[in-house]
Amino acid sequence: MRRPYYPRSFVKLLLGGFVLVALPLAVALVNSAVSVDRLAERSRHAIDSAQQLTRASQRLIELVTALERNARQFAVLDDRSWLDAYALNREELGRVAAELGALPLDAPGRAALDAVVAGEQAIHATLSRDSAKPAEIRAAVGGFAALAERAQSLAEHARAAIGRDVDALRETAAAAQRIAFWQMAAIVPLLLLLVGGATLLIARPIGELDAAIRRLGSGELAEPVSVSGPRDLEYLGERLEWMRHALVGLEEQKNRFLRQVSHELKTPLAAVREGAELLTDGALGGLAPRQQEVAQIVRGNSVELQRLIEDLLDYGALQFRASELNLRPTRLTEVLDRVAAAQQLALAGKELKLVFDCPEMDVRVDGEKLRVILDNLVSNAIRFSPAGESIRVSARRSGGRLVIEVADRGPGIAPEDRERIFEAFYQGRREADGRVRGSGLGLAIVSEYAQAHGGRAELADNEATGARFRVTLPVEG
Repeated sequence: MRRPYYPRSFVKLLLGGFVLVALPLAVALVNSAVSVDRLAERSRHAIDSAQQLTRASQRLIELVTALERNARQFAVLDDRSWLDAYALNREELGRVAAELGALPLDAPGRAALDAVVAGEQAIHATLSRDSAKPAEIRAAVGGFAALAERAQSLAEHARAAIGRDVDALRETAAAAQRIAFWQMAAIVPLLLLLVGGATLLIARPIGELDAAIRRLGSGELAEPVSVSGPRDLEYLGERLEWMRHALVGLEEQKNRFLRQVSHELKTPLAAVREGAELLTDGALGGLAPRQQEVAQIVRGNSVELQRLIEDLLDYGALQFRASELNLRPTRLTEVLDRVAAAQQLALAGKELKLVFDCPEMDVRVDGEKLRVILDNLVSNAIRFSPAGESIRVSARRSGGRLVIEVADRGPGIAPEDRERIFEAFYQGRREADGRVRGSGLGLAIVSEYAQAHGGRAELADNEATGARFRVTLPVEG
């Protein structure tokens, strides 16, 4: 798969994504602004033309009427002084006709205007001729009726032209609206595509960093850290890869240290145990009751010390063995019987009862890891249970999961310890009933093995009368 192009800086990537998303919107806004501006300009021009046409055509009708009145006064009174008023109105008629001629008239309207101008010129020629007879003057004055009709026709054509302009504006506005609609219909999916692409480009390297940090935090050090993105984020990925190598080295050093220490401790510990066994068994002679008690204490503590060393070794190798599950059909009651047999002496020493509430069932799990989980939980319950009490182990199916609970009647878990009870080497505030403190690894191993199965371990209840731990594992029938 071809690697997408990334700028060198994450800031540049953000700016590029913003510009990429904003560019179509900017183009759409500019296009809409231009369309609206053109429509506004055309509307303004149409309104001006309509006003001029209406005013000029109305003025033309008024002038034709005034000229007719002047001409009739001249014909009746035969006084040429009335021709002076006629001349003034005629001059105004010429100006109005020129104004109408400059406006956008259709062909019939322009023909009507030309007819008004030509007819007035013919009438004026007759009225201004000195030799014109009264009958000719009366006939010329009668021609104003036709001029009035032509002027009225011109006004009607002007109104029709205004109506056509209004219709054209409506069509233009509708077309602009359709263009804006389709423009938005096209830009919305484009924006979604661009936003999705920009989000993917930005989220991908951040997601890789987050996944790498989570893996390092959970101790999964096998997978290399690889981050593809801007150069500064790739540099962070390189630093995380360096950290992974450092953590792997530290893990190896820790395991070597644990192996070396355990080896160094085993030899003197074996000698101590052997000596304690000899003293306890009376192989070196009889012991006084007080001496026998001391020998028993030495023997018990040597056994406890060996268990703690084994716990350390077990936890040191846990990260490498936890993910290696050997899943097979396992009879749950057989695992519980093995745990009970292993804890028989510890139970008898404190006169405790181990009560099982588990139906017969076969589950597909790693049987050995399940045994270690139950052994640690039961061992923890024995350490904290008062003498003569009982420890209850229950199991049930819940959907595709196996739910196991181990409850004791001890002092319970202090509220301030609840969040950290499954941390390695963490010792709770409440003391166990015993001479030797635990290693703080039992519950950590329980949690690790539960997570290896894809499940979890949790503190179910925290009552004054004891603690109840719950382990949930996904299982197959």
